[in-house]
Amino acid sequence: MFELADPLVLVLLPLPFIAARLLAPQGFSGRTLLVPDRIGGALLAASRARLGQGRYSLKQGLLWAIWALTLFALSGPRDLAPVSALKVSGRDLAIALDLSGSMVRDDFHLDGRQVSRLEAFTTIGAKFARRRGGDRVALIVFGSEAYYATPFTFDTQAVAQRIEEATIGISGRATNISDGLGLALKRMAESEAASRVVILLSDGVNNAGATNPLGVAELAARMGVRVHTIALGPKDLESAAAGERGVVDAATLRAIARISGGESFRVKTTEDLIAVTQALDRLEATDSDGLAAEVYRDYWPWPAALAVVLGLFLLWRDVE
Repeated sequence: MFELADPLVLVLLPLPFIAARLLAPQGFSGRTLLVPDRIGGALLAASRARLGQGRYSLKQGLLWAIWALTLFALSGPRDLAPVSALKVSGRDLAIALDLSGSMVRDDFHLDGRQVSRLEAFTTIGAKFARRRGGDRVALIVFGSEAYYATPFTFDTQAVAQRIEEATIGISGRATNISDGLGLALKRMAESEAASRVVILLSDGVNNAGATNPLGVAELAARMGVRVHTIALGPKDLESAAAGERGVVDAATLRAIARISGGESFRVKTTEDLIAVTQALDRLEATDSDGLAAEVYRDYWPWPAALAVVLGLFLLWRDVE
């Protein structure tokens, strides 16, 4: 809907005309030249013709146009377009990603090629993060130690990019599940979000840190934080041969989810991982009504620019 922000500015439009009428014309003071009546009449006729049809008439028109355009620009022409605001779910969602050395194992397949566990997750996990519009999302990475890769933010695109850039070794090559989950809870301690959720993904066994992961899960339960766990890898500790490497402690991850009131997922293939992200979308839905916002599209630069162009044209004609 088109409107003017300050329509009262337009009452100034007749101001130059009023000023010209009210101000008395300046009397002529100077020397005179006596000429015969016939010659004087011819000179006056020529002068009137120039005033009525020539350069002065064009100048007056340009000045009026510049004045009108300037006032129109000052009145603030704009278009009001209601748009949907960013949907806000009222949820803080932390993704805790295992970057231990075992994530380098290439026992997953993606688009017909063999890929590492990390590449499978970064590809699918980044898509999951981009779908979380309305959530405040954070990324924690952990190996031997835990770090915040991104703080809580509504910019899910930035979180997705950090997931895609995740590199094994930046946090050590061991698996410190306790610290990864604990860091997420530490940042959520002061959160006023209506819902607080951690998605914890690991492909190994907790072998670093001094805290028991189940104790951290109990802390999450007391804080009211749900922890959904994803056990990633073709083999788990319960079914693997003794001493086999690259297995995931699915039992501990299930216990963490159960204690905190979350869900646990077992992922052995890329298809499983896709299904899990879709299940999480259903569990932690982002559908919510956003607030309506009013956005104005301003049009004042156009009449202002035209007034400047006409002013420059008028200046050029006077100099010519």
